[in-house]
Amino acid sequence: MQPTRTPLLDLVPTPDLLRHLQPEQLRQVADELRQETIDAVAATGGHLGAGLGVVELTLALHYVFDTPRDRLIWDVGHQAYPHKILTGRRDRIRTLRQGKGLSGFTKRSESEYDPFGAGHSSTSISAGLGMAVARDLDGRPDHVIAVIGDGAMSAGMAYEAMNNAGASHSRLIVILNDNDMSIAPPVGAMSSYLARLGSGRTYLKLRDFGKQLTAQLPKRLDSAITRAVEHARGYVTGGTLFEELGFYYVGPIDGHNLDHLLPVLKNVRDAEFGPILVHVVTQKGKGYEPAERSEDKYHGVVKFDIATGTQAKSKSNAPSYTSVFGASLVKEARKDDKIVAITAAMPSGTGLDLFGKEFPARIFDVGIAEQHAVTFAAGLAAEGYKPFCAIYSTFLQRAYDQIVHDVAIQSLPVRFAIDRAGLVGADGQTHAGSFDNAYLGCLPGFVIMAAGDEAELVHMVATAAAIDDRPSAFRYPRGEGLGVTMPEHGVPLEIGKGRILREGGKVALLSFGTRLGECLKAADELMAHGLSATVADARFLKPLDVDLVLRLAREHEILITIEEGAVGGFGSHVLQTLAEHGVLDRGLRVRSMILPDVYLDHDTPAAMYARAGLDAKAIVTKAFEALGKDFPAEAIRLA
Repeated sequence: MQPTRTPLLDLVPTPDLLRHLQPEQLRQVADELRQETIDAVAATGGHLGAGLGVVELTLALHYVFDTPRDRLIWDVGHQAYPHKILTGRRDRIRTLRQGKGLSGFTKRSESEYDPFGAGHSSTSISAGLGMAVARDLDGRPDHVIAVIGDGAMSAGMAYEAMNNAGASHSRLIVILNDNDMSIAPPVGAMSSYLARLGSGRTYLKLRDFGKQLTAQLPKRLDSAITRAVEHARGYVTGGTLFEELGFYYVGPIDGHNLDHLLPVLKNVRDAEFGPILVHVVTQKGKGYEPAERSEDKYHGVVKFDIATGTQAKSKSNAPSYTSVFGASLVKEARKDDKIVAITAAMPSGTGLDLFGKEFPARIFDVGIAEQHAVTFAAGLAAEGYKPFCAIYSTFLQRAYDQIVHDVAIQSLPVRFAIDRAGLVGADGQTHAGSFDNAYLGCLPGFVIMAAGDEAELVHMVATAAAIDDRPSAFRYPRGEGLGVTMPEHGVPLEIGKGRILREGGKVALLSFGTRLGECLKAADELMAHGLSATVADARFLKPLDVDLVLRLAREHEILITIEEGAVGGFGSHVLQTLAEHGVLDRGLRVRSMILPDVYLDHDTPAAMYARAGLDAKAIVTKAFEALGKDFPAEAIRLA
């Protein structure tokens, strides 16, 4: 019977205490840290696989570097759960992604150990270079370390930053966490030895001296010698690309072997040159068998049973909007071989995995490169194809210039399937789809739709497929639908025409998007208090159903618009229309219900919409306020 080991993780709540341990004790801490991460995510859900893959790397970085004085930047934040546990947040780790709890990403306001917030990928090198230059201007000696995954390296921004960093010669350390074996040759004792040798001060000084020496030679000879040396080294270590960008390349090394990580990171820390890239190979989901077996390595999970890895199933019988989109696009593609699909590294997240299984030659995953995705789609459209570009609202923001110049100005019929519209719950501020109504609504010639329910989404996919003379977009939220009866096939809608679901006389509720269900609940409550309400589904922001808007304005005392978006979107277009037609001069009382002018913290979607004032209770209250009547909140039966 083996003696029970004294837990070490309890003794190191912060990195300064971690550094008091002996290197041989870190293996035990890593095992405990991995188990703590699994236990926490099993209780809360979240991103698991990436964090399990960087347990040893996280330990080594905090052990070798003097964080938080040394700036440690995690790209995206999916991999930062072990980092949070080690930096004074272990006692709150089971509040991860919960209301008033820890963010699922790094967040400056949450901890001094989070020097830069990360919700979107591929930003760490740019931010790190900015911090390194600021440090140099201040004359400080501290280090800046950016940890970026191999997937995030598919974004052009990462290479723009590396190109700039290589030219600036700033002391910046980039850790390339390669967890997909997409770059690395096999790793082992020899490659680890070469990495230690190549990161040592003697080698770096010799190499820098050689560069200074050849710089005195004629330029042609200097270039030839430098090129020969670097290419020879590249054959051994695989670092030619990074060397050409101006980085000292070190690696690849085994990211789970602390005996390899610690000496290399110490060498890099003590180097007087920069920038340096350390290529670390890790295994996503490392140490948890269900994650290691899973195809996606448990990248993102809901609550799960630790013993079996079985994830909790949704209690709703309604399909998710994402799956409805995916299935609907497959049906349209069966009828039209010109339909193609584009994703930016999110085939399953956008529902396009269904499309890819049936039409593998007609789906294109361009990596984390939304700008390229949009212009790539424009090129396909220019040649007569019908591209559906499926990108989350929050990520589509990254390609706005391409939407304007490469799609809209040229009137190319790219179809944008905008997932995660509105508030998204646990992913919080960085992933909310708050702005697309406004940033697309101002573009001439766009057709912009929002599904009121999952059945409407089926018809909007068919509508977008039929639009062949201009760009279009349709938006829909995360999560399940309302449970309405689903059509067998989508039928193209009449462009620019909404629908009325319920007729009333006093109040008109004009919804754009899936607040429609809350509008129907609010209409029931208003009727119970003697106020009949019309409920209309606008369907289109552009072109706006002007006839419907004017009719609602003419036949009601109160007109309230409701949308899951920020100011400048649907409500602003309705107000503009009413002003142009002189309706506002006739005493109509108009209210526009939008997302508040703040960034809302993560919570459940229902709690977030209640806080935003966009649930049925808030709609009823708004109607009574518009009528100039007090309506006590306790009288409203809606929860």
